[in-house]
Amino acid sequence: MPGSVPDTAATEYRPLLFSIAYGMTGSVGDAEDIVQDAFLGMTRARQAGTTIADPKAYLATAVTRLGISYLSSARVRRETYVGDWLPEPVVVPAEPGPAEHAELADSLSMAFLVLLEALSPVERAVFMLREVFGYGYPDVARITGKTEVNCRQIFARARQRVAAGRQVLDSAPPPARRAEGEELARRFFEAAAGGDMDALLGMLAPDVVSYADGGGKTQAMEKPLAGRQRVMRLLVGLFRRGRLIGAYIRLAWVNGQPGAVMYDAEGRVISVMELDVADGVIQAIHSVVNPDKLGHLGPVSDVARLPEKQ
Repeated sequence: MPGSVPDTAATEYRPLLFSIAYGMTGSVGDAEDIVQDAFLGMTRARQAGTTIADPKAYLATAVTRLGISYLSSARVRRETYVGDWLPEPVVVPAEPGPAEHAELADSLSMAFLVLLEALSPVERAVFMLREVFGYGYPDVARITGKTEVNCRQIFARARQRVAAGRQVLDSAPPPARRAEGEELARRFFEAAAGGDMDALLGMLAPDVVSYADGGGKTQAMEKPLAGRQRVMRLLVGLFRRGRLIGAYIRLAWVNGQPGAVMYDAEGRVISVMELDVADGVIQAIHSVVNPDKLGHLGPVSDVARLPEKQ
């Protein structure tokens, strides 16, 4: 097609663009739609005779501005959401292999994205571009359509708000942190599946918190559960019920963190769990059970779904 984006460019830019869009929206499907719309917009601009000297910059700008528009309309929906809101999980198999979204960093963990919900759409865009993707202030200003001075002020304000609730990241180098996370996740899910309470207690931080996003559509907690004993009992009960229905798990990397996907006996997705690990123990557990947020991973199970309201 004349004026279309070369396939090589699409392959090169998509991981970064997806990460920007996902960091803005917290939705895999909407992020993919935004990226596609950005590419289509560039194709139309070229067909209309527009010269685009820097496709990467053009696309990053388009994706960011589409993300701002998305958040402006999504805020009302989020305010009426039932229970804890968590982003749609980005899942990469635990086995070695190429990650589909290679640019997805630890900074896009579920806990981090939940913190970003406190920011306005423009604050979120400025903060993401500067903090996560390392754009300089001139580029952030160009992408968002704000002045450089304004972007500095927005970033400082956003960083202060996010820092108030952000845990300090593990100081271990990424390879070591990844290996530690993989091993801890393996032992954790083995202990949970086997009902080994002592082992579970040893892997949970004293003030561990469990969050679950069922969206009011599944059997899930509507409020966070805190404390090692309470979370341990919840996990043991959950996995006991899972054994009764033939459920099983597969280890995975979820939003750059160790975790797992739970399947029913027919191989349909029940839930996704992400573990926040620091200082050798699990600080938080994020579980996505809302079927609307699992469809991109495959067929979704109905074992936890609540009856439809008449």
